Amino acid sequence: MAEQAAFALATLALLAWLWLALFRGQFWHVRFAPAAPSPMFWPEVVAIVPARDEALVIENALQSLLEQAYEGQFHIVVVDDHSSDRTAALARQTALRLGQCKRLSVITARELPLGWAGKVWAQAEGLRLQVRRFPHARYVWLTDADIRHHPHALHELVARAESGQFALTSLMARLHCVSLAENVLIPAFVFFFAMLYPFAQVNDVKRRTAAAAGGCMLARTDALAAIGGIASIKDALIDDCALAAQMKRAGPIHLDLARDCYSLRPCDDWRSVWNMIARSAYTQLRHSPSLLGLTAVGMVLLYVVPPVLAPFAWPALAAWLLMTGLYVPMLRYYGRAATWAPALPFVAMFYLGATLASAWRHHRGRGGRWKGRTQATVT
Repeated sequence: MAEQAAFALATLALLAWLWLALFRGQFWHVRFAPAAPSPMFWPEVVAIVPARDEALVIENALQSLLEQAYEGQFHIVVVDDHSSDRTAALARQTALRLGQCKRLSVITARELPLGWAGKVWAQAEGLRLQVRRFPHARYVWLTDADIRHHPHALHELVARAESGQFALTSLMARLHCVSLAENVLIPAFVFFFAMLYPFAQVNDVKRRTAAAAGGCMLARTDALAAIGGIASIKDALIDDCALAAQMKRAGPIHLDLARDCYSLRPCDDWRSVWNMIARSAYTQLRHSPSLLGLTAVGMVLLYVVPPVLAPFAWPALAAWLLMTGLYVPMLRYYGRAATWAPALPFVAMFYLGATLASAWRHHRGRGGRWKGRTQATVT
């Protein structure tokens, strides 16, 4: 009887992985968008960079923006979100050092209003300046203070946006992946994200699936206005995907993995990655205990059953091998060997633990905590 139950459970796990492989938008593929043709006219763009205590990375990130080889008008707005370090001063010094002071504006955000998430409010402050000083900008480039772009990034983003008439064009930057904890955990983070939001489905106008990567989002200003501006997502903790869902109502959106766009923010130890996940995982589940329970059951079925039952039931071994094969392309994208792939079940349990911790923090009134702010709603 126990053997039959184990075989049935193993078969269910295998069927689940087969369904994911065949019907989930080939989420495991690592593809890069082909180069888009240059538009006849290069429109004006304003970059909005919210920055809170980013002294360690702001110079590197801002230099990559100031050195963009873009043919059209381009201005950068750094919004200092009440930093306790020298973020604003370093931003100004970087522009001075590069002789690009005219291309940069550094402003301080007003006090955070009730009901707004901190990053979204900082973006709103930058957009307020954009509307006042650069009302004819066709695009706003929403990027983070810890992202380093290659010199032709804006050129390529605008060309792709113009050729596809996209309301929102986004790239998922390569996350920092140097320490042991990052090597083990970060490729899986992107793998799980792509499983949840298959890029092919995000880019399909016939599907409702919508997602973006907050480190690099080029938004068309008329589409942004059509959804009611950034205020339409004012309380969103997962602001990038929330914005993508709104923008897809205004027009097609596009999301790709980046070739040469890098996150500068390290997660050097296990606790850093744990906190990154725990900050927003329960928000992703809409603070629903039912969804949390279903997620836990699904994670166990997909990632625990195959290795545990592999010695006893061939469908479990097949599921583990299939899982391993699907994970390999993401490992290669991050420069890791395929030999890391069989360890994915252990990584998945780490993520499940952090998700449960996210729910625990939320119910203790500490959900969404980031840089001294607690932003999730307490229930």
